[in-house]
Amino acid sequence: MSDTTPPYFQRHIFFCLNERANGEACCAQHGAQQAFEHCKAQVKALGLAGPGKVRVNKAGCLDRCAAGPVAVVYPEGVWYSYVDTSDIDEIVTSHLRDGQVVERLRTPPELGR
Repeated sequence: MSDTTPPYFQRHIFFCLNERANGEACCAQHGAQQAFEHCKAQVKALGLAGPGKVRVNKAGCLDRCAAGPVAVVYPEGVWYSYVDTSDIDEIVTSHLRDGQVVERLRTPPELGR
């Protein structure tokens, strides 16, 4: 494959949906499944889904539990912490559609597990 071949998807967003059985903090405790479903519906509604566009994916633990719930957008590698569906809407329209990072929702770099 040559370097000029366009990627199959322009952007991927991965939502951590991990649930910890031992009671430790996890993204699943903070509405991650609902956020994933909302994002998927919004991407589809805006015509952003499919090859050459955007893919919304589930992920297991992304190891940023202290910042949860989290999602990451590639190829930029931008991490987001979100609270509600309006945050997801902003990520979809600003970043996934328009390519503009939503600075106010960026996960602080020092927050890991």
